[in-house]
Amino acid sequence: MSSVIEQSVQARMVASAPRMETLPATLQYDRRYPFAVRMAFPAPATLEGAEVCWEFSRQLLTEGVDSPAGQGDVRVRPYGYERTVLEFHAPEGIAMVHVRTEELRRFLERAQELVPVGDEHRHLDLERGLTALLDGPR
Repeated sequence: MSSVIEQSVQARMVASAPRMETLPATLQYDRRYPFAVRMAFPAPATLEGAEVCWEFSRQLLTEGVDSPAGQGDVRVRPYGYERTVLEFHAPEGIAMVHVRTEELRRFLERAQELVPVGDEHRHLDLERGLTALLDGPR
């Protein structure tokens, strides 16, 4: 079984540049980083013209599909029965995207199969993390 799950989703920008109503995005879950979810937007969909990735907790996404969650740079909340809003806060502004809740639930189910909630600590590589921390930047 692979240690990484990737799923393409269609994100709909709430406020976006002209002609950019929907854009592809990729959700990623990696067993080596069991508490995190990554959402990547391709270069053509960003103001900078470079891929933009946001990392946030799996718990935030899980909670946010059912009720408002988050207070920091990433916030998630339901929008009706079929969509979930993800807000990404940065110094440049706020990006808001709608994603089909069904797609998010499918992604979360696949992540649950890979690493059940509550078992994340079993997949942490503490030795690698401590080595990186103690070695410092190179």
